Amino acid sequence: MVEINNCCTVSPDKPLAPKTEVPQRPNRLKNIMIGLGGLVVWFVAYKQLLPFSKYFTFEILGLSSASHLGQAIQFFVYDTPKVMMLLTLVVFGVGIIRTFFTPERTRKILAGKRESVGNVFAALLGIVTPFCSCSAVPLFIGFVTAGVPLGVTFSFLISAPMVNEIALVLLYGLLGWKIAALYLVTGLLVAIVAGWTIGRLGMENHIEDWVREMRTNVDDVPDECHSWRERVQMGLAAVKDIVGKVWIYVVAGIGVGAAIHGYVPEGFMVSIMGKGAWWSVPAAVLVGIPMYSNAAGIVPVIHALLEKGAALGTVLAFMMSVIALSLPETVILRKVLKPRLIATFVGVVGCGILLVGYLFNLLI
Repeated sequence: MVEINNCCTVSPDKPLAPKTEVPQRPNRLKNIMIGLGGLVVWFVAYKQLLPFSKYFTFEILGLSSASHLGQAIQFFVYDTPKVMMLLTLVVFGVGIIRTFFTPERTRKILAGKRESVGNVFAALLGIVTPFCSCSAVPLFIGFVTAGVPLGVTFSFLISAPMVNEIALVLLYGLLGWKIAALYLVTGLLVAIVAGWTIGRLGMENHIEDWVREMRTNVDDVPDECHSWRERVQMGLAAVKDIVGKVWIYVVAGIGVGAAIHGYVPEGFMVSIMGKGAWWSVPAAVLVGIPMYSNAAGIVPVIHALLEKGAALGTVLAFMMSVIALSLPETVILRKVLKPRLIATFVGVVGCGILLVGYLFNLLI
C-alpha cells in the first residue's frame, strides 16, 4: 500500500490519477482573521468574568460579600460562564484534532504494537479519541479482534474516560494548570501501569468466547480524508454535541460546589477528607465507584471540597474512581469480559488510584 497525505491509501497496482491543482480560496485569509478576532473577543470576555460576578452579586443583587448566600451566588455566577467558555474553546480544538484520530485509525496504530510501547501509545491516544461508557463494548471488540493486545486495550479504556479534555479543562479553569498537569500525568501513569499489569497476567482466556472467535483485518478499514473546512465543521459539531450533553452536569456540579463554598464551614472537610484521616483515601474510592457521573459534574464539586480543607490526594482519588471505575461501565463491559477479568480490572485500577491518593497527600 502507498500512503498519500498521511490519510489516504491506494494500491500500488493502480495508476495514480493526474494531479489537479486545487485553487486557493480567496477568503482563506479572511477566515483566519475572523478566527483570530474571535479569540481576542473570547479572551477579553473571559478576563471580565470575575469583576462582573462581583458587580452582579454585590452591587446589582445587593448581597453582602460576607454572607453565605452572597459567597455561593458569586461562586456560581463566576464559575459557570468561565467553565463553559473554556469547555467550548477546548472541545472545538480537540474536535479538530480528533478528525486525525478516528477509532478506526486508532485501531490501526495500536494493532501489533509491543505491550510496553503500546500501553504508552494507547494511554496518550485515549486523551483525544471519542469515548464514553456506551462505547466501551464496541471499542473493546474492535481493538481485540484487530490484534491489539489485551493490556494495551485496557490502557486505552482507562485513559479515554478519565484523562479527557473535559476533565483537564475543568481542572485548569477551576484549580489551575499545576493540578491539571498533575492529574494528567498521574492519570496516564495509572492507565499505562494498570494496562501493562493486566497484560502481564495473561488473562486473554477470560474474554468472552464469542469475542475471541471474531477476527478483523484492520487493513480493510478505509481512512477518511477531510479538508480543513470539513475539520472546522466537525469541530463545531463536537461543540454542539459534547457541550450540549454536558452543560447540565456542569451547571449542577457548580451548583453543588457553590453550596459547599458558601455554607460548609472552613475546616469541616479536614476531619473527613483531610490528610490526617488515613482511611479517607480508600473510603473516597469505595464511595466513588458506585456513583455515576462524569468530569463535568464532579470537578466543580472537588473544587469546592478543596477550598474547605479536603486533601488533594483524597479528592483526586475520589474523582478518578468516579470516572474510571463507574459501575455502569463495568456492567456494560460484562458483555465482553468474564467476572474474573472485570474484578482484576477494578482491583488493579483501584490500587493505582489509592497509590496516587496517598502519594499526593504525602507530598503536597
